[in-house]
Amino acid sequence: MTAYIKLDHVHLDLPIYDINAQSLKKRLIRMGRRNRLADDSTGVVVVRALNGVDLALESGDRLGLIGHNGAGKSTLLRVMAGIYPPTAGAVIVKGKTVPLLDIGLGMDDLSTGRQNIRLRGLLLGMSDSEIRRKTDEIAEFTELDDYLDLPLRTYSSGMRLRLAFAISTAVDADILLFDEVIGAGDASFQDKAARRLCELHERAQIVVLAIHSSEVIRKTCNKVLWMERGHARAFGPVEEVVSAYDKHMHGTAPSTEGA
Repeated sequence: MTAYIKLDHVHLDLPIYDINAQSLKKRLIRMGRRNRLADDSTGVVVVRALNGVDLALESGDRLGLIGHNGAGKSTLLRVMAGIYPPTAGAVIVKGKTVPLLDIGLGMDDLSTGRQNIRLRGLLLGMSDSEIRRKTDEIAEFTELDDYLDLPLRTYSSGMRLRLAFAISTAVDADILLFDEVIGAGDASFQDKAARRLCELHERAQIVVLAIHSSEVIRKTCNKVLWMERGHARAFGPVEEVVSAYDKHMHGTAPSTEGA
Protein backbone atom coordinates (compact mmCIF):
# COMPACT_ATOMS: atom_id res chain seq x y z
CA MET A 1 0.00 0.00 0.00
CA THR A 2 1.30 3.45 -0.95
CA ALA A 3 1.01 5.97 1.87
CA TYR A 4 0.03 9.60 1.46
CA ILE A 5 -1.13 12.62 3.46
CA LYS A 6 -3.32 15.40 2.09
CA LEU A 7 -4.52 18.47 3.98
CA ASP A 8 -7.05 20.63 2.14
CA HIS A 9 -7.48 24.13 3.60
CA VAL A 10 -7.44 22.84 7.18
CA HIS A 11 -8.59 25.07 10.02
CA LEU A 12 -8.51 24.15 13.70
CA ASP A 13 -10.15 26.15 16.48
CA LEU A 14 -9.31 25.21 20.07
CA PRO A 15 -11.60 26.35 22.91
CA ILE A 16 -9.86 27.72 26.01
CA TYR A 17 -11.59 26.83 29.26
CA ASP A 18 -10.92 27.75 32.91
CA ILE A 19 -9.25 31.05 32.11
CA ASN A 20 -10.45 34.63 32.26
CA ALA A 21 -11.55 35.47 28.72
CA GLN A 22 -10.76 39.17 28.86
CA SER A 23 -7.33 38.51 30.37
CA LEU A 24 -6.51 36.00 27.61
CA LYS A 25 -7.72 38.33 24.89
CA LYS A 26 -5.62 41.22 26.16
CA ARG A 27 -2.54 38.99 26.37
CA LEU A 28 -2.90 37.65 22.83
CA ILE A 29 -3.67 41.08 21.40
CA ARG A 30 -0.45 42.39 22.97
CA MET A 31 1.32 39.54 21.15
CA GLY A 32 -0.20 40.68 17.86
CA ARG A 33 -2.57 37.71 17.58
CA ARG A 34 -5.95 39.45 17.56
CA ASN A 35 -6.97 37.62 14.38
CA ARG A 36 -6.57 34.23 16.09
CA LEU A 37 -9.30 34.98 18.68
CA ALA A 38 -13.05 34.45 18.53
CA ASP A 39 -15.98 33.62 20.81
CA ASP A 40 -18.21 30.65 20.19
CA SER A 41 -21.98 30.70 20.75
CA THR A 42 -21.51 30.04 24.49
CA GLY A 43 -19.02 32.85 24.98
CA VAL A 44 -16.03 30.51 25.35
CA VAL A 45 -12.80 31.97 23.95
CA VAL A 46 -11.60 30.08 20.86
CA VAL A 47 -8.06 30.29 19.51
CA ARG A 48 -7.46 29.54 15.83
CA ALA A 49 -4.53 27.12 16.05
CA LEU A 50 -4.38 26.33 12.32
CA ASN A 51 -5.56 28.61 9.54
CA GLY A 52 -6.06 27.30 6.01
CA VAL A 53 -3.18 24.81 5.84
CA ASP A 54 -2.75 22.99 2.51
CA LEU A 55 -0.25 20.15 2.21
CA ALA A 56 0.35 17.00 0.16
CA LEU A 57 2.93 14.30 0.96
CA GLU A 58 3.57 11.01 -0.81
CA SER A 59 5.71 7.93 -0.26
CA GLY A 60 9.37 8.85 0.10
CA ASP A 61 8.74 12.31 1.55
CA ARG A 62 10.59 13.43 4.68
CA LEU A 63 9.00 16.67 5.88
CA GLY A 64 10.57 19.01 8.41
CA LEU A 65 8.29 21.40 10.30
CA ILE A 66 9.96 24.64 11.37
CA GLY A 67 8.78 27.76 13.18
CA HIS A 68 9.03 29.32 16.61
CA ASN A 69 7.28 27.91 19.68
CA GLY A 70 3.51 28.29 19.31
CA ALA A 71 3.65 28.46 15.52
CA GLY A 72 1.41 25.39 15.15
CA LYS A 73 3.91 22.59 14.47
CA SER A 74 2.81 20.24 17.26
CA THR A 75 -0.85 21.02 16.58
CA LEU A 76 -0.38 20.13 12.91
CA LEU A 77 1.17 16.79 13.88
CA ARG A 78 -1.82 16.04 16.10
CA VAL A 79 -4.20 16.83 13.25
CA MET A 80 -2.27 14.47 10.96
CA ALA A 81 -2.43 11.80 13.67
CA GLY A 82 -6.20 12.18 14.01
CA ILE A 83 -5.95 13.38 17.62
CA TYR A 84 -7.54 16.73 16.70
CA PRO A 85 -10.29 16.66 14.05
CA PRO A 86 -10.19 19.80 11.90
CA THR A 87 -12.80 22.49 12.47
CA ALA A 88 -12.97 23.01 8.71
CA GLY A 89 -11.23 21.54 5.67
CA ALA A 90 -10.25 17.93 5.07
CA VAL A 91 -7.47 15.64 6.27
CA ILE A 92 -6.91 12.49 4.21
CA VAL A 93 -4.32 10.00 5.45
CA LYS A 94 -3.64 6.60 3.90
CA GLY A 95 -1.34 4.14 5.68
CA LYS A 96 -0.62 3.00 9.22
CA THR A 97 0.26 6.16 11.14
CA VAL A 98 2.24 6.15 14.38
CA PRO A 99 2.59 9.45 16.27
CA LEU A 100 5.72 9.55 18.45
CA LEU A 101 4.67 12.75 20.17
CA ASP A 102 5.04 11.66 23.81
CA ILE A 103 7.25 8.60 24.02
CA GLY A 104 6.51 8.03 27.72
CA LEU A 105 2.73 7.99 27.28
CA GLY A 106 1.04 4.88 28.67
CA MET A 107 3.95 3.66 30.81
CA ASP A 108 3.13 2.53 34.36
CA ASP A 109 5.36 3.23 37.37
CA LEU A 110 4.21 0.11 39.24
CA SER A 111 4.90 -2.28 36.37
CA THR A 112 8.32 -3.69 35.47
CA GLY A 113 10.32 -2.60 32.47
CA ARG A 114 9.34 -5.75 30.59
CA GLN A 115 5.66 -5.24 31.41
CA ASN A 116 5.94 -1.68 30.16
CA ILE A 117 7.31 -2.94 26.85
CA ARG A 118 3.96 -4.65 26.33
CA LEU A 119 1.87 -1.72 27.64
CA ARG A 120 3.57 0.88 25.48
CA GLY A 121 3.72 -1.50 22.52
CA LEU A 122 -0.04 -2.07 22.62
CA LEU A 123 -0.61 1.69 22.79
CA LEU A 124 1.51 2.09 19.64
CA GLY A 125 -0.68 -0.42 17.83
CA MET A 126 1.58 -3.48 17.99
CA SER A 127 -0.03 -6.91 18.19
CA ASP A 128 0.78 -9.33 21.01
CA SER A 129 2.79 -11.52 18.64
CA GLU A 130 4.75 -8.51 17.35
CA ILE A 131 5.55 -7.41 20.90
CA ARG A 132 6.73 -10.91 21.86
CA ARG A 133 8.89 -11.06 18.74
CA LYS A 134 10.51 -7.68 19.46
CA THR A 135 10.84 -7.81 23.27
CA ASP A 136 14.36 -9.29 23.36
CA GLU A 137 15.65 -6.80 20.79
CA ILE A 138 14.10 -3.89 22.70
CA ALA A 139 15.56 -5.15 25.98
CA GLU A 140 19.03 -5.51 24.48
CA PHE A 141 18.92 -2.03 22.99
CA THR A 142 18.07 -0.38 26.32
CA GLU A 143 21.23 -1.79 28.02
CA LEU A 144 19.15 -1.93 31.25
CA ASP A 145 19.80 -5.64 31.90
CA ASP A 146 18.33 -6.77 35.26
CA TYR A 147 16.60 -3.43 35.80
CA LEU A 148 14.00 -4.56 33.27
CA ASP A 149 12.61 -6.88 35.95
CA LEU A 150 12.20 -4.01 38.44
CA PRO A 151 9.27 -1.55 38.68
CA LEU A 152 9.57 1.58 36.57
CA ARG A 153 9.38 3.74 39.73
CA THR A 154 12.92 2.56 40.61
CA TYR A 155 14.34 3.96 37.35
CA SER A 156 16.23 7.21 36.94
CA SER A 157 14.86 9.67 34.38
CA GLY A 158 17.58 8.60 31.93
CA MET A 159 16.70 4.92 32.30
CA ARG A 160 13.01 5.65 31.75
CA LEU A 161 13.85 7.60 28.61
CA ARG A 162 16.01 4.79 27.25
CA LEU A 163 13.21 2.28 27.72
CA ALA A 164 10.56 4.56 26.22
CA PHE A 165 12.81 5.37 23.27
CA ALA A 166 13.62 1.70 22.58
CA ILE A 167 9.95 0.70 22.59
CA SER A 168 8.76 3.64 20.49
CA THR A 169 11.41 3.12 17.81
CA ALA A 170 10.67 -0.60 17.49
CA VAL A 171 7.36 0.15 15.81
CA ASP A 172 6.73 -0.49 12.11
CA ALA A 173 4.63 2.15 10.39
CA ASP A 174 3.89 3.62 6.97
CA ILE A 175 3.79 7.16 8.38
CA LEU A 176 5.83 8.40 11.35
CA LEU A 177 5.10 11.66 13.14
CA PHE A 178 7.82 13.04 15.44
CA ASP A 179 7.66 16.02 17.80
CA GLU A 180 11.32 16.97 18.32
CA VAL A 181 14.32 14.60 18.12
CA ILE A 182 14.44 12.34 21.15
CA GLY A 183 17.49 12.67 23.38
CA ALA A 184 18.33 9.55 25.37
CA GLY A 185 21.34 9.01 27.57
CA ASP A 186 25.08 9.56 27.29
CA ALA A 187 27.16 10.19 24.16
CA SER A 188 27.63 6.52 23.25
CA PHE A 189 23.92 5.80 23.64
CA GLN A 190 23.09 8.93 21.66
CA ASP A 191 25.07 7.48 18.75
CA LYS A 192 23.04 4.26 18.98
CA ALA A 193 19.84 6.28 19.21
CA ALA A 194 20.74 8.32 16.11
CA ARG A 195 21.42 5.15 14.10
CA ARG A 196 18.16 3.62 15.29
CA LEU A 197 16.22 6.71 14.26
CA CYS A 198 17.78 6.51 10.80
CA GLU A 199 16.71 2.86 10.51
CA LEU A 200 13.21 3.79 11.64
CA HIS A 201 13.01 6.56 9.03
CA GLU A 202 14.13 4.12 6.32
CA ARG A 203 11.37 1.65 7.21
CA ALA A 204 8.61 4.28 6.95
CA GLN A 205 7.20 5.61 3.70
CA ILE A 206 6.55 9.12 5.08
CA VAL A 207 8.19 10.91 8.02
CA VAL A 208 7.08 14.25 9.47
CA LEU A 209 9.42 15.83 12.00
CA ALA A 210 8.94 18.99 14.06
CA ILE A 211 12.33 20.26 15.16
CA HIS A 212 14.28 23.46 15.82
CA SER A 213 17.56 22.21 14.32
CA SER A 214 18.13 23.39 10.74
CA GLU A 215 21.14 21.07 10.55
CA VAL A 216 19.07 17.95 11.28
CA ILE A 217 16.41 19.01 8.77
CA ARG A 218 19.03 19.56 6.06
CA LYS A 219 20.41 16.05 6.68
CA THR A 220 17.14 14.12 6.94
CA CYS A 221 14.38 15.91 5.03
CA ASN A 222 13.53 16.59 1.38
CA LYS A 223 10.74 19.10 2.08
CA VAL A 224 10.12 21.78 4.70
CA LEU A 225 6.98 23.50 5.94
CA TRP A 226 7.51 26.82 7.73
CA MET A 227 4.66 27.43 10.19
CA GLU A 228 3.89 30.88 11.54
CA ARG A 229 0.91 31.73 13.78
CA GLY A 230 -1.03 28.72 12.50
CA HIS A 231 -0.40 29.55 8.83
CA ALA A 232 1.81 27.74 6.33
CA ARG A 233 4.20 30.59 5.51
CA ALA A 234 6.34 28.56 3.10
CA PHE A 235 6.45 25.00 1.78
CA GLY A 236 9.04 23.57 -0.57
CA PRO A 237 12.60 22.26 -1.01
CA VAL A 238 14.75 22.12 2.12
CA GLU A 239 17.46 24.64 1.26
CA GLU A 240 15.04 27.21 -0.11
CA VAL A 241 12.73 27.24 2.92
CA VAL A 242 15.32 26.71 5.67
CA SER A 243 17.55 29.49 4.31
CA ALA A 244 14.58 31.88 4.18
CA TYR A 245 13.63 30.93 7.75
CA ASP A 246 17.18 31.31 9.08
CA LYS A 247 17.46 34.68 7.38
CA HIS A 248 14.15 35.77 8.89
CA MET A 249 15.14 34.59 12.38
CA HIS A 250 18.80 35.64 12.46
CA GLY A 251 19.19 38.16 9.68
CA THR A 252 21.48 35.86 7.69
CA ALA A 253 21.43 32.42 6.12
CA PRO A 254 24.20 30.28 7.65
CA SER A 255 26.68 28.38 5.53
CA THR A 256 25.68 24.80 4.71
CA GLU A 257 29.24 23.53 4.25
CA GLY A 258 29.72 20.18 5.90
CA ALA A 259 25.99 19.78 6.47
